[in-house]
Amino acid sequence: MSGLIQVVGGAIVDSLAGPARMLVARRTAPEQFAGLWEFPGGKVDAGEECEAALHRELREELGISVRLGPELPAAAATGWPLNDRASMRVWLAEIIQGEPQPLEDHDALRWVALTDHREVLDLPWIPADFPIVEALLHSLSSQELDTRTR
Repeated sequence: MSGLIQVVGGAIVDSLAGPARMLVARRTAPEQFAGLWEFPGGKVDAGEECEAALHRELREELGISVRLGPELPAAAATGWPLNDRASMRVWLAEIIQGEPQPLEDHDALRWVALTDHREVLDLPWIPADFPIVEALLHSLSSQELDTRTR
């Protein structure tokens, strides 16, 4: 075992089939991240599968159940580096039950338009999440172009 902390995050969209909006969450803690936006999610417990951890975290943090879509590809199998001790794997997800509420670790939730990259990118993101946001927007734009040219 590498000792790397595995974190999972959900890029919660309004529709997996044609995502137009994404739900983002504003952190309350720790102090250095309070007030910054992120993908909701959290740490994977020992012996827990990443997908199961994401389902658990989204129930605990937001009170929702989701259907998972594809994982956002990262350069490493362990996901996107957060720091020298942790990395995050991110999946697209669609709410199938519940109304999202900031139950744990967040004080606000916001739906942002994926078609307006400035609206998304201008939010004060946790620094480690920003490259993931850029990759997600690029990936969704590429998919949109791919489907229009077929």
